[in-house]
This record gives sequence, C-alpha cells and structure tokens, in this order.
Amino acid sequence: MASFPRRPVRLLAGIGLVLVGLLAGVLAMLLMEQEADTTQVARIVERVETAEEAGTTRTASAPRSWEKKGPPPAALNRLFRDVAGDVTEGIVSIRVASGAEGNGENPLGQPTQNLGSGVVISPEGYVVTNSHVVEGADRIQVRLTDKRQFEARVVGTDSSTDLAVIKVNGEDLPVVPFGDSDQVQVGDWVVAVGNPLQLTSTVTAGIVSALGRQLRIIEDQFRIENFIQTDAAINPGNSGGALVNLRGELVGINTAIASRSRRTEGYGFAIPSALVERVITDLIAYGEVRRGYLGVSILPVDADRAEEIGLRDIRGVYLEEIQPGSAADQAGLQGGDVVVSIGGRPVNAPNDLQSLIARRRPGDTVAVEVWRDGTARTFGVELMGEDTSVYQEWLSDLQSGASPNVEPPEYRPPDDEEERTAVTEVDGWNVGLRPLSDTQASAFEVDAGAYVAYVESGGRAAAAGLPRSVVMTRLDDTRIESPADVVQYLSEATGGVLVEVQRRDGTPAFYEIEQ
Repeated sequence: MASFPRRPVRLLAGIGLVLVGLLAGVLAMLLMEQEADTTQVARIVERVETAEEAGTTRTASAPRSWEKKGPPPAALNRLFRDVAGDVTEGIVSIRVASGAEGNGENPLGQPTQNLGSGVVISPEGYVVTNSHVVEGADRIQVRLTDKRQFEARVVGTDSSTDLAVIKVNGEDLPVVPFGDSDQVQVGDWVVAVGNPLQLTSTVTAGIVSALGRQLRIIEDQFRIENFIQTDAAINPGNSGGALVNLRGELVGINTAIASRSRRTEGYGFAIPSALVERVITDLIAYGEVRRGYLGVSILPVDADRAEEIGLRDIRGVYLEEIQPGSAADQAGLQGGDVVVSIGGRPVNAPNDLQSLIARRRPGDTVAVEVWRDGTARTFGVELMGEDTSVYQEWLSDLQSGASPNVEPPEYRPPDDEEERTAVTEVDGWNVGLRPLSDTQASAFEVDAGAYVAYVESGGRAAAAGLPRSVVMTRLDDTRIESPADVVQYLSEATGGVLVEVQRRDGTPAFYEIEQ
C-alpha cells in the first residue's frame, strides 16, 4: 500500500485551520458591528428628549419615560392631539356685519362682512379678539365649535394694541387658560388655532421664530407693538385666534401675517399674552384702557450713540427729551439718559419700553434703570394717567401732529392741590368726574363744566355710549359748572337725562342716559 507524503497533508490541514479561523473572525466582526450599530442607535434614540421631559436634565442611562408609550414621535403626536383637543373648543368664529340692517333671508345684512376668530377667556362669555375684526360692527355673531351661535356686543376696544373684548350671553363656555408669554423663548413649539379662509377650527403648528417684533402695522399713533413671530401658518380669518404653548395655555393673540399675497409665507405675528391680559382686564372693568405714562420722547440706541455716551454694549433706549412736570421729570430722569431696564426686564428697543410701560396703570411705581455719565442708576417712577393736567396738552399735541418736545409758552407746572382733587363718583352712572382745570378749560374751549375722568363698563353711562376725557357742560337745559352740580341735578331728576359734552376738538356731543 502506497503512502502519501506527510508534508502535503500537514499543509492542507494548516490551510483548513486558517480558513476556519478567518471565517470565525469574519462572523465575529459582523456580530460585533451589528452589536455596535444597535448600541449606537439605542444611544442616539435614548438622547432624544420627549415633550413630556422638556425642561428636565437626564443622562443616557436614565429611565426612558416613553418606553411604554412608544418612541418620541408617538408621544409628540399625542401631545399635539391633546393640545388641539383642549384648545379648539375655546376658539370661536366671529362674523361681523356692518353698513346695513339684516333681514330674514340674509340675517347678517350687506354690503360688508368681516370674518375673524376669538378666544373665550371666561365661562360667562367674554371673548378677546382683534380690534380690527369688530371695527364698525353693526352686528356680531359668534359661533362655537359645538355649533352654538350667539349675538355679541362690544365691551371695549383698544386701538393702540389692536385688541377688543366682546361679550355673549352664555354659560359654562369652554375657556382657554392664560400662559406666561414672558417665558416664551425662540425655538419653542407653539400651536395656532383659528378660522382662516372660512375653514373653522384650523390647527397649525410651528416654532417661535423671534420675539419683540415691531412692524408698524397697527394704525394708531400710540401703537404698542411687541409681537411674537412664529412660522405656524396664519392666514386671513386667523385674526383674533389663539397662539398656545404645548400645555394648551394662551401665549398670544394672532393678529397679522407678513405677506404680499395675503396668504401665509412663513411669518405670523401674535400679541403677547402678558400685554393681552393687562389690556382686557381694563376693557372689562372700565370699557377702556387706563395707561400710565412716563412722559418722554425716545430714540433707539445705535453704535454711534452708544460710543458717544460711553456704553460698553449697544443696548437700551435713549431719552431724547423729558416732558416738564411729567412722571419721568418728577422722578429725576433727564434727557440724554439711556433706559436699560424697567422693572428688572431689559430694554433694547423703543417698543420694549413702550410695551413694558403699557402693562402698568397710573399710580404704579416702576424701577427704571438708566445709564448716565458712565454709571448705572435706578429711579422709582410713579406713572401718571392721561387725565392729569400735565399730560393734557402734551397728548393733544401728539394727536394733532405738533412736536411734543417743545414746552408751550402757557405751560405751568401742575398745581398739587388740583392734581390731588378726588374724583367724584356718580352712583348709578358709574362715571368719575373731576373739577375742570384751567389747562383743560383752554384745551376744550369751555369756561365751565365737569371733566369725565372715567366711565366704567356696565353702568348706565357706558350703555349710552358716554366716552371719557370729555367735558360735561349741560344736563338737559341746566348748565354744569362742577361735579357737585351733576350730583345735585341727578338727585332730583326722574327719567332719562340728556347729557351735553364738549369734545377736545371743540365739537359738542349728546347722550341720553337713563335714570
């Protein structure tokens, strides 16, 4: 029997072992790569933070709260569904008719109709919307998502912020709770809800794109614009609708879009809820907004001005001039100061200052930090109302287009006794009257009367349409020279009273108020 050489056998055996080793190595590497890929994916997924975990800090080894609910996309979907479900019930469709009376076939009338949205803010039926939505309304119809319809009346409007409050006679209406717009940051998720293009209960989502935008779109000389910008789709009909955070809280009232085609191009704007809440509180209580004023003329701070006054950073708002006798003047502010914060909140643009002051009422004291002569100083400023004599001519000049910065020859500092004169409250009518000052008598071109300091919502005077900031000159045929004359006359009057007032432009107006 022939024998084979041992060396070839050993060679073949060695080659086989090498092949087996290589195969095993390849398999091991594949297994290791697969395990590495799985581990890497797991770590990436584990780092994804769900909406429920927003604001918390955790490590990669921390428990994952979405393990039982599904991955983050499912949790996010659920979150948006919950917000949409909670909020849409409190968003109403507003249909406004103006210019004609309605009839049976066309109950809203012609020739003009306006469509918008509103947000229910109380179970009793108060609804906030944009002032331009209800402007010139002869009839307002509100429709809820459950198809209930109500007739609404205007409680009050504020052209400076483009806000309005209307009221329906409903009970237990679904309410959208207020959130804190001061906590909103660029990049936050937000949801816009409204009725664009006659499509009811439309929900869109996006992020906060910017804060503190000023667009000069509010058609009022004293406009206050400090908009939240969002890329959530907003179209005509969304005006007055809600911008909410992912807790379903109101952080803004949608008011405008930036578009040449009147369709969304990725930029929408909302009035911050902090300003909304301040304005509507006054509108509901008084039918108007009672604002405090600093009494200053302001300019933005640019690089040249910052260098000129020695500011290390380009920030703040430059006080060009101070109205003599104003709140700012009495507190010690000076022309050339740079306001860098109000109430501890930074001020970097004129609209920052305007919106922060607009949240305050007459009599409120605010901490105003300024940069002066290379140092920071803080002043406590007690704000004044527009009905104080020092502001009468100043605001009149602003409204007429005259320069508010030039002290008029007839200017005199306010008389302390005059300023402290108590308002006479007229029971039943819910109005406040002041004695007529010399400055007011000159401004209104009257020699006697009672100045209407305020008109509260819900009173007989408000129902008759009596405005504030006018001079009451006659009740029926009786001449009025003081608030005491009004009180005396009404104590003896029966039935309706014809009230004659003088407006600031010198024209009279008449209102019949029930007794």
